[in-house]
Amino acid sequence: MDTSYIITFIGDDRPGLVEQLSSAIENNRGNWLESRLAQLGGKFTGLVLVSLPEENSQSLRSDLESLAADGLSVRLTATDTPATAAGGRAITLTVLGPDRLGIVREISRALAMRNINVVEMDSHVDSAPMSAEMMFRARIDAEIPDNTDLSDLHDTLDEIANHMTLDIDLET
Repeated sequence: MDTSYIITFIGDDRPGLVEQLSSAIENNRGNWLESRLAQLGGKFTGLVLVSLPEENSQSLRSDLESLAADGLSVRLTATDTPATAAGGRAITLTVLGPDRLGIVREISRALAMRNINVVEMDSHVDSAPMSAEMMFRARIDAEIPDNTDLSDLHDTLDEIANHMTLDIDLET
């Protein structure tokens, strides 16, 4: 019987790193199902969902741990049966504005208070083309309960946007 695992890793960015991971997975009859990989702060980091025969999990764990000699920190975590959806619909927030402390905290607090689940978030800071001011940019995909008061959510996001000089766009 196949089981699923999430591999999390971080290491110095270098050619061949993904190949080492994929070889360890394939050598244990694993199938690379889904991943999120990125270079962050000079490191290469990622999440990989794999499926493999249950009897090969300890061998995969050993193979991944052996990559520590090459400076790669790796963790293997078994996944549970996917939870059933609580109901709701997808929303997307896009955020743009001058970089400052607390942007993610304020927005995530507003979402958590309404039981809105963040499914995926991508963010980065870069310089604006004309002014070179550091700008924060984010895209947040989330699941919103059916009973959420969208008017209240819009009002709260507008308050955050005004307070922090941000543009926050909510797509439902």
